[in-house]
Amino acid sequence: MARQKVAVLFGGKSGEHEVSLVSATSIIENIDRDKYQLYLIGITKEGHWRYYDGDTEKIKTGEWEQESKKVVFPGDPSYRGFFLIEDPSKIYQVDAIFPVMHGPYGEDGTVQGLFELAHIPYVGCDVLSSSTGMDKIMAKAIFASAGLPQGKYVGVYRHEIERDWERVIASIENSFPYPVFVKPANMGSSVGISKAKNREELVKALDLAGQYDYKIIVEEFIDGREIECAVLGNFEPKASVLGEILPSNEFYDYYAKYQDGGQSKLLIPAPVSAEKSHEIRELAVKAYKALGCTGLSRVDFFLERNTEKVYLNEVNTMPGFTQISMYPKLWEATGISYSDLIDKLIQLAIERFNEKHGK
Repeated sequence: MARQKVAVLFGGKSGEHEVSLVSATSIIENIDRDKYQLYLIGITKEGHWRYYDGDTEKIKTGEWEQESKKVVFPGDPSYRGFFLIEDPSKIYQVDAIFPVMHGPYGEDGTVQGLFELAHIPYVGCDVLSSSTGMDKIMAKAIFASAGLPQGKYVGVYRHEIERDWERVIASIENSFPYPVFVKPANMGSSVGISKAKNREELVKALDLAGQYDYKIIVEEFIDGREIECAVLGNFEPKASVLGEILPSNEFYDYYAKYQDGGQSKLLIPAPVSAEKSHEIRELAVKAYKALGCTGLSRVDFFLERNTEKVYLNEVNTMPGFTQISMYPKLWEATGISYSDLIDKLIQLAIERFNEKHGK
């Protein structure tokens, strides 16, 4: 049986470029090569598309860029693949694409739109669910319409802060007490997030978030345990066992996720009651369906310490995918190995494509 040709896309222009390189390296090293023939395509921080066929270890170090070739991935469906600038006569057609990209220009529906134009199946959520899932303000509006429990929040624009920051601060302070969390509306991996305990810290937090996005979300503080659930599937999605994060910092920021030397802990399964686990897993699937997700997503919650009330935090449509990342570890604990999970995601991509196009 011929191997299916899969393009693994990594890197990108977002602040999560380095995270993508590590996730992609892990997937490339663990995919079933007897079943899949891989083409590796990286996108530099400047947005240049490059084809790479060298040592996989050089991807996460960034060395791959020096040994790569310029590539064009056209939206024209007659190509259904890509070609190298140095030899445009040779077309590399693919059966599916695995965009292992996090954040803007990768997880937000932009490259997904290109794949739709090119008429190629791709792993993960479609254009609409990717874009709404990336935008925390839009996602929360959808969650509210679906009746999902979530904390209070305020959305502000960078130009509003620049024009009249005192009015913006007053509006936030009138909405809920300190501390508050300030986040770029379109970013992941805790990039640009701050916990502000007073007005001075709030001003700094808004400035930091505004460096990453023109839309900013400010959320009330919930004194809760951080519980996560992995969801897998297209039209009949399933929820994994739950995991709990014990961050090494005050909250699970970028340092605690990737740079603390393993001091942050992941508890799998999360130590919660069977009843509470069932409730959270049902809410995870409901949130997944509310956004119209397909393929995969990781759904994050807060479990309030005093009341055990569940609050939906956010949905990550392309979560971290290293072997130690929460998403694959949750499925491993549920009974799906890392390699089998990769295979399942590719087949789900093809299944959705066939369903959409009546095949």
